[in-house]
Amino acid sequence: MPAEPNWADRTDFENAGRGLIDRLEPCVIRNAEGRVVWDNERWGFLDHEPCPATVNPSLWRQGRLNAVQGLFEVTPGIYQIRGLDCANMTVIEGATGVIVVDPLICTEVAAAAFELYRRNRGDRPVRAVVYSHSHGDHYGGVLALTSAAEVEAGECQIIAPEGFTGHAVSESIIAGPTMRVRGTYQYGSLLPAGPEGCVGGGLAQSWSSGTKGLIAPTVDIVETGQQLVVDGVPMVFQLTPETEAPAEMNFHLPGHQVLLVAENANHTLHNLLTLRGALVRDAKAWAGYLTETIQLFCDDAEILIGSHNWPTWGRAELTAFLEQQRDGYAYLHDQTVRLMNRGMTGIEIAEELRSFPGELGRAWHLRGYYGTISHNVKAIYQRYMGWYDGNPAHLWQLPPAEAGERYVSFMGGADAVVQRARESFEAGDYRWVAEVLNHVLFSQPEHREARELQAQTFERLAWAQESGTWRNCYLTAAHELRGTGPFAPERRTRKRGASLMSPSMLDALSAEHLFAMLAVRFDGPRGADLDLTVRWELDGPRETWTTRVKNGVFTPIRGSMVPPREPDAVVTLSKAALCRILATAGRFGDELERGTLTVTGTREVLAVLDELFEAPAREFPLASPRG
Repeated sequence: MPAEPNWADRTDFENAGRGLIDRLEPCVIRNAEGRVVWDNERWGFLDHEPCPATVNPSLWRQGRLNAVQGLFEVTPGIYQIRGLDCANMTVIEGATGVIVVDPLICTEVAAAAFELYRRNRGDRPVRAVVYSHSHGDHYGGVLALTSAAEVEAGECQIIAPEGFTGHAVSESIIAGPTMRVRGTYQYGSLLPAGPEGCVGGGLAQSWSSGTKGLIAPTVDIVETGQQLVVDGVPMVFQLTPETEAPAEMNFHLPGHQVLLVAENANHTLHNLLTLRGALVRDAKAWAGYLTETIQLFCDDAEILIGSHNWPTWGRAELTAFLEQQRDGYAYLHDQTVRLMNRGMTGIEIAEELRSFPGELGRAWHLRGYYGTISHNVKAIYQRYMGWYDGNPAHLWQLPPAEAGERYVSFMGGADAVVQRARESFEAGDYRWVAEVLNHVLFSQPEHREARELQAQTFERLAWAQESGTWRNCYLTAAHELRGTGPFAPERRTRKRGASLMSPSMLDALSAEHLFAMLAVRFDGPRGADLDLTVRWELDGPRETWTTRVKNGVFTPIRGSMVPPREPDAVVTLSKAALCRILATAGRFGDELERGTLTVTGTREVLAVLDELFEAPAREFPLASPRG
């Protein structure tokens, strides 16, 4: 039998409520137009109802813990605001002001969180903001705490791990549109909260939806052991690249005996490959850095805090917590590789390694609320071996629609398959039903009986999941198939092209990043026969770039081409105008009409480019064909 945690252990509940000073009542935050950007009240049912049959009891427990909100004293001089977004804001009091760690996702929520601190601790100036790592829930609210002008004047430092800015924006540049759509499934952001809907995301309950910003770091942490004294507070840093984020760091506060571990250790098993999509994280490196964390800091730490969830008090307790987190990732890595080298594939290994052994299996903080053993094992396999499992039958498979037509034909037609699938559904063989009906839906997307049975199948699968992310994916797909909730015809906009990034975030990017965004929007097959060169003169700051369109590729070049080539056109515009085009899926021609852009040479070049830049889709289905 797999090891199980102790349901009578109340330590997590005690720690989640320890040090409570004040709460936001009601915990509902709106933007300037009155739109709700955060609502923690919607999780009230978790405390007022017993766990129903439609939710895994372990996930229900995790949702109750994550929904605890308020301002908490961790230790004198260090405070956390939890439950006002998916992440924690940590406030460290210094000699003349405060250091704020991880300013949440958006301006509105960060402002409300900091105001909750101020009304209890006084109005102290922000002397520094620390970004623990390069994910948006840890920097997007920075403009509520300081401004670019204050940072430029030296009134506030922005401290981050080396490479932060590039990694912070790279996902949004390259794969952001698809990640956003998949993220709505993973986080359940389109689902109603409730026993038959979303009960949380495992790592946190949900995410806020306000205005995001970014101020580039002024102080880079470039090596482990680097020390700073910020507003009188000594800080010792540990770089942990390629763990939970490409740019991430832990730090120790020796004056307080507090260790902050970002998202390298959490009260859940984390993702090695998040379901929204990302580069595969390095489980071996992750475990290695946690060993280093223990060696560097645990002899002088009494409290451990993270960027999510609740603290751990006690040297022995936090050391055991870090050791078990370390051993969890190491176990998954080593055993996956062992079985891989026996010839097993990722899917087969995931069925073999279904639980942790011994004390790891009894640890609440290694349950699969966010990452799971199953998809983490597949991620490790993918990191080493890629998508191909070595079986030539999988080397050149048919796409889902074409394969579905043939499978359904072989199995006697759609109606016959649905009838057999219903029998399997009644027998509780839901994984098989989902696989079989997927072929029907990709061959006959409008088959009503198949869509409804698949939706029911996804619901049954969802109800059993300990993972909040798996539950959310299944339930969102059920709504998609039924065309209900956010997928109802009257609510679907099918608009295309809005950027994932606010103008303020785009403004923080370099011209290199902006041109990279243009490059991945260029329709190469349609532009394959073109040979165009454009010189771009940007203002704010002044920069010269050259772009070459040839062989279906839009290539940005800093400065001039080598060998020299006379441009077909020279375009002069501000960086702000280029940001506006990317933020609104606008056209260069629009800026030409506004007078914010000038062109010399062949003016028609801009019209040609406008026709070849494809705005990313705002939405598309995931559980049925993309029509």
